[in-house]
Amino acid sequence: MRYLEVSIDQPPGERNAMHQFVVDNEAYECSRLLYREQYAADEHAALFHVAGPAGPYEAALADRPGLRECAIEACPDDTCYLYVREAMSEDDQRFAEAFGQPGLIVLKPVEYHGDGTVRVSAVGPTAAVQAAVDAVPGEMGVSVHQVGEYRAGRLDERLELTPRQFEAVQTAVDVGYYRSPREAGLAAVADALDCGTSTAGELLRRAERTVMSNLVTGGPF
Repeated sequence: MRYLEVSIDQPPGERNAMHQFVVDNEAYECSRLLYREQYAADEHAALFHVAGPAGPYEAALADRPGLRECAIEACPDDTCYLYVREAMSEDDQRFAEAFGQPGLIVLKPVEYHGDGTVRVSAVGPTAAVQAAVDAVPGEMGVSVHQVGEYRAGRLDERLELTPRQFEAVQTAVDVGYYRSPREAGLAAVADALDCGTSTAGELLRRAERTVMSNLVTGGPF
C-alpha cells in the first residue's frame, strides 16, 4: 500500500473558475474540498471550507455557468462553508478522472491554494498511485511532496505521539487539567504519572506541539 502527496499546477485557463477567483483575490488563502459526490459523468455536489469572506465569493459564484444549487454559511473568523451542486467542465472531469483510478482513495481535504496549485493526498496500491500521477494531463505541472509506504501516522496525529506522551495527555484529561475552569494543576498530572512536574510539563508540551501543528496544517475542520 502506497501513500502519495502531490501539488498539481493547472494552467489558468483550465482551473475551476472559483479556484481562479481565490488566486485572483488576495483576501482568500485557499479553499478546501471536504466532501464530494459525483452523480453523473458531468455533475457533482461538494462541500468546501473557503479561507476568505463569504460575500465576494458568493457574488462571484452566482455568475458561474452550470451552477445548479449553492448555499454559503459565513463563519465568525471571516471564512465560510460552501455547498455547491454544479455541472463539471471538461477540465474538471479530466482532473477528477486522473485521481479516479480503481483502488485509489483520495484523502480529504483536497486544497485549492491561492498560488494556483491543488494539493492532493491519496492512498492505494502501487499501480493505482502511479496511474494517477501518469494520468494527470501533461500541461499540468506535478510536484511530488511525499511518496512511500502507507503509514497510519500520516492520517492520525495521535499516532505520531510517543506512548508516554499519549499517556500524559490522557492523564491530564482524566484529572481535569484541560477543563474550564481547570480542576487540577500540573502537579496532579505529575503525581498520576509518577514523575516530576517538569517532566510532565515537557511531555504535555511536546504532545500539544505535535497535535496543534498537524491541526493547523490540515485546516480548520
